[in-house]
This record gives sequence, C-alpha cells and structure tokens, in this order.
Amino acid sequence: MPNSVRYQKFIQYLLQGLLILAPVTITVYAIYEVFDKIDGILRPVINIPGIGFVIIIGFVLLIGYLSSFFLMSRILSLIDKLLDRTPGIKLFYSFIKDFFEAFAGNKKKFTRGVLANIENNDVWRVGFITQEDMSSFSMQGYVAVYVPMAYSVAGQVYVLPKERVKPITNISSAQTMKFAVSGGVTDVVEVGDHVII
Repeated sequence: MPNSVRYQKFIQYLLQGLLILAPVTITVYAIYEVFDKIDGILRPVINIPGIGFVIIIGFVLLIGYLSSFFLMSRILSLIDKLLDRTPGIKLFYSFIKDFFEAFAGNKKKFTRGVLANIENNDVWRVGFITQEDMSSFSMQGYVAVYVPMAYSVAGQVYVLPKERVKPITNISSAQTMKFAVSGGVTDVVEVGDHVII
C-alpha cells in the first residue's frame, strides 16, 4: 500500500474517531462538571461523594410534590406575589420566571413552531410565535416570533406581519427547537412545500 494511501486512511480513521468520541466526551465532561459543582456545595460539611447532588435533586422534587397541595400552593403563590412586587428584585425575578415558564409549566411559549420570512425574500428561518397580538405596540396584524440561534440559548425576537409567518404542522415544537438549536444537523425535515436542509 503506497504511503499516500496509508496517510489518507490514517486521517480518515482519526476524523472518524473524533466524530464518535467528541460528542460523547463533551457530554460526559459537562455532566461531570455540573455534578461536581453541585456536590461541592456540601463537601466542606459532608464529604460523601454525590450527597450534595442527591440532596438538591431531592429538595427540588419535594418542592414540586408539595406545590401540588392547596396550602403549599397558596404559600408559594404569596411568595411569588411578594417577589413580583419588590422593587429591584421584581425585574430579575420576573425575567427568570418568564424564561422558565416559556419552556415548561402552564404558560409554555415555545409551542407553535413557524417558518418566518424575516427579510421579505425566499429565505425562511425556524422560530416560534411568542405573541399573537402586537396591538399594544400599535402594530395590528403582526406577531412576535422568537428565532433561536444554533448551539446557544440566545436568539432574536422579530415582529412580522402574519402573512410572512407559516406554521410548522408536521413536526412537534420540541423537534422544531432541536432542529433550530442544533444548527440543522438533525434529520432533513419537510415542512409543507419547503425542505429545510
């Protein structure tokens, strides 16, 4: 076998190995870092590996469970109202609360995937309708569309005429978000007359 062919095979196997190992290694490392940070909170007091992580997960589960009872839900509602009316804290608290409620809970916002024509040409972006009515901005017939950025929690909000927004109906909102955030590297998805590549 000529040296050039061996070199090409070497490079090919190296790249294939990286493609297989890189996502796994990065994911495992990220999980380890999160686990270590959470566990490190209680390490000075209790030096049992994993105990901090277990206690925090247990505490979150307990709050979630207790919030389903009437009395606890009333107490949480009072705390929520107090934080929502406290000057200084209100802005930060309401932003964090709205952010989490946009992804989960009763007020989920990212449930209506759409194709948005931002530049009024034949280029479409994957996004989500976050506000159906923009009349409070004196813009009747417009909607607010959030367009996520690839590999990031950041994104842009665009206010567009309704006719420049097409609903995505044949895949779920979770699949739409996965496609947008992954930079389109998930499977090719057919949406109406368009193919997103």
